This record gives sequence, C-alpha cells and structure tokens, in this order.
Amino acid sequence: MSSHPLASPEEPFYIKIHPQDNVAIVVNTHGLPAGTRFPCGLVLTESVPQGHKVALVAIAAGQPVLRYQAIIGYALRDIPAGGWVHERLLKMPDARGLDDLPIATREPTMLPPLEGYTFEGYRNPDGSVGTRNLLAITTTVQCVAGVVDVAVKRIREELLPKYPHVDDVVGLEHSYGCGVAIEAPDAIVPIRTLRNISLNPNFGGEVLVVSLGCEKLQPQRLLPPGAIPIIDERSVADVGENAEPPLDVVCLQDDHHVGFQSMIASIMARAESHLERLNARRRETCPASELVIGVQCGGSDAFSGVTANPAVGFCTDLLVRAGATVLFSEVTEVRDGIDQLTARAANAEVAGALIREMAWYDAYLDRSRVDRSANTTPGNKQGGLSNIVEKAIGSIIKSGTASIAGVLSPGERLNGQKGLVFAATPASDFICGALQLAAGMTLHVFTTGRGTPYGLAAAPVIKVATRSDLARRWHDLMDINAGRIATGEATIEEVGWELFRRLLEVASGRQKTWAEHWKLHNALVLFNPAPVT
Repeated sequence: MSSHPLASPEEPFYIKIHPQDNVAIVVNTHGLPAGTRFPCGLVLTESVPQGHKVALVAIAAGQPVLRYQAIIGYALRDIPAGGWVHERLLKMPDARGLDDLPIATREPTMLPPLEGYTFEGYRNPDGSVGTRNLLAITTTVQCVAGVVDVAVKRIREELLPKYPHVDDVVGLEHSYGCGVAIEAPDAIVPIRTLRNISLNPNFGGEVLVVSLGCEKLQPQRLLPPGAIPIIDERSVADVGENAEPPLDVVCLQDDHHVGFQSMIASIMARAESHLERLNARRRETCPASELVIGVQCGGSDAFSGVTANPAVGFCTDLLVRAGATVLFSEVTEVRDGIDQLTARAANAEVAGALIREMAWYDAYLDRSRVDRSANTTPGNKQGGLSNIVEKAIGSIIKSGTASIAGVLSPGERLNGQKGLVFAATPASDFICGALQLAAGMTLHVFTTGRGTPYGLAAAPVIKVATRSDLARRWHDLMDINAGRIATGEATIEEVGWELFRRLLEVASGRQKTWAEHWKLHNALVLFNPAPVT
C-alpha cells in the first residue's frame, strides 16, 4: 500500500494499494473539488467524494481498472487521468468459474505459535468455553414471541437480581416454525441453525423451550433425543419417552394454562431452575485456543479493505497462531476470490467443500434470476465501492493469511475444528451473525465504514470503524478506530494487536462493548431457502 503522507487535514491525500493499480481512493474527509492538485502533480478533473476512486493515469474505454492488483471492472468510456472512477463507468467482470481452480497450492507462511495468552471464560461440560453466562429461551415458532418477550422482561426484573452471576436472559425469537414447507430439503438449514444456536457455548448447556403446540416445528423435531449433551439429572417434564436428557418445554396450548398469566408463570418457574445452575458457574482461566471468533463486515466502504479488514486479518493470524478458531463467512463477498480461497485450502477436501458451497449459492441465486451483483448496497456505492468484485477483494482480507482448515454449510456447528474455518452464510449482517452463532461463535468482530449500530444478544460484538470520521461521530458505538491506518497514525499491525488484546478483555468480561453497554441487538433472523406456504 502506498500513499501520499497527510501533512494537514486540508492537504490532498490518496491511497494506492498496489504499484500496478491505475486508481487510488481519496482519503480527505469531505472529498476533494475539481482542480485539486496532489503533491505528485495529478490534478482532479472533477470533484471526487471521500473513499471514491480517482484515475491515476488515462484509462481507455474497454481497458481494465485495477485496484488491489485485480481487475475490478472495464472502463465503459475513456477516463482521463484525475477523473472520478465510479460504478456507472465500469462493466463488472464475469464471475470466476468453479472449474480448473488451484487446489491447496499455496504454502502458508509458518509463523511461530503464540503462547501464554489466556482469558477468563465459562467452561462447559461438553468442552466448549463461553464468554458470557446467559439463559436462553428457545422458541419453536414466531407465534410465541410476544409471550416470551413479556416473560423475559419479568425474568430480568424479578429473577435475575437473585442470580448475580448470570449475565442476562435472551429470547431466541425468530420468524420460522409454521407456514413453511417443513419437509423441503432446504428446511434443514433454518432447523439446524436454531438447534445449534440453542446449544451455543454462551448458554452453558441449559436449554429451555417455549412452544405453541400446533406448529410444524415441534420441539422433538427441533431438539431430537441426543441433540443436547447430558449435563446432569434434571427433574423436568419429558416431551418424549426417549428424550435424553429430558427436554424442558413450556407448551402454551397445554390444558393447564388458564389465561396469559398462567403461561408467564410457567415460563418463569422453569427458568428459575436453569438460573440456579447457571448462577453456580464461575469464570476460570482458559487458553486463548478456546476462543471461537466470528469476523464479518457490514456497511462496507472503500476503506474497509484498506484499514479495518487488514487489521482484522492480522488479528485473525494472531488468533490462529494462538490455537483459536476464527470463522469468516459471506459467500457473495468471497465468491469473486474463490481461486484465492481454494489455493489456501489445507487440502483437496477443504477446497472441494469451498467449491460445493459456492456452487450451491450460485444455484440458489439463479432460482430467483439474480446473481452476486445483487449484494452491493447503495451505501456501499456511496462509500466508494463500485461493485461486488471490488467489495469481495477487500472483504476476504479479514481472513488473514492462514490455511483454511475447514468449511461449514449454513447452520452447521463446529465439531472440534480449530484454526481458520469458512462458515458459508449469506452476506446479510443479521443472518450471517445468526449462522455464526449456530457454528459456535462466542465473540464477534464487525467492521463497518458507513456505520451500523449492529449487535447480538447472544455474544459480544466488537465494532471496528474503517474511518476516523465515523469513529469520531459514532464515538459511543464504535469500539476500535482503524481509520488511523489511513492517515498514518497507526499501522495495520498496531491496530491488529489492539484488537487481539481487546478480544481477550471482552471475552473475560473485564470490558463491555458499546453494543453491550447500550443493550443494542438485532433480531435473530434465520436463513430459510425453503418455500413458505
């Protein structure tokens, strides 16, 4: 990455990623007007907003536009040196085919193990470790969401003060469960997603279910016998003769519920036994290798691939060196770099799984007659990203440089995997977050350039701003400012280490994220590619 040093806020400043690039992005907070002269002699022929691309040389119609040493598009007309290069001037390249890809060809840089780093976590009977001690109430259908919401508020007000070692109570409410083609092949995606979220390590193995009674997604189907690890003997009602252990279910249509208050009382009574067990838990020192970190970006801009995502990528490498598990995701935001990923696969099996997930998603989009270009949002474009190709190249950087050790299909749970794992998800922020929770994520890192108050109730979310102006304006929503990298105030390595240390502090409960402080969280949104009836 090369740039002209920023001597003052008014001095024209751009960043060029690679020597072969023929465009660079404008760094100045309010953009630059036509006629601006850079110290290198380049003069803008028109106004260019912050984060948007300026042509460093004349680019003829039909010629490639290069950023990150990659073709992000072809010029639709002649673009003069100093011209504004935006999405309306570019023809997007075709998607990379899924044949003849490099398979496990890249030798990873062997970095020494990172030893001695620990955090204070909650160790679970199944061997997983949580970063929070939460009571989760699983729901089988949207119909019960209102009742659960009232019950959660009552539990917080009346019961939680008695159990000071429990961090919170979370209602796992969603829009699934009935009015759906429950037997469709793709119905397994939302079902296993909800099942595996219910078993997230931050919930300590305590499973409480609220059901309506007549829904298609019955409790036995959601959590069949054997799905829940046996933790201890529980004197709770069994919903099936073979349930192991007994599944704790409150069914609102049961005859013994006479009136709304009866339903609330039942949920609160069942919740109390779970709270007692959770309250007995204490944090203990655990190696950093027990962490499961999800990384994601949302509200991306042209700085995402320059500041925040590279810093996250550096931190990802630190975590992998420490033996931790890092989940990266968002199929449409890696699709245009599939050759990079298959080359980094640990072996041919992992590469094949990556190709399988890309092909599945290609077919999923094709059914609706859309393609990967549907991903890019108006905000992405306002932030300087011309198309999904440019966005994807900057997004992949979050994954660092390690070999890809495994692949999860949507809704699948980690099964002992360590290192860098691709968890296939849509790029939608809240759906990706839900699927990473299902995979076993206990702490989330979220980069943003446009800004979003995104949060999760089930896991802390550390938000990393790509621009200093965003970090300044949203000072009580952004946890880390990676914008300092663009202005030379900090290096990628320095911000990466800052994030690594912050992860350990947040995981240990010694520090809260801003989203936790304000109790901001998005609704739980399940990915349902099956038909709605």
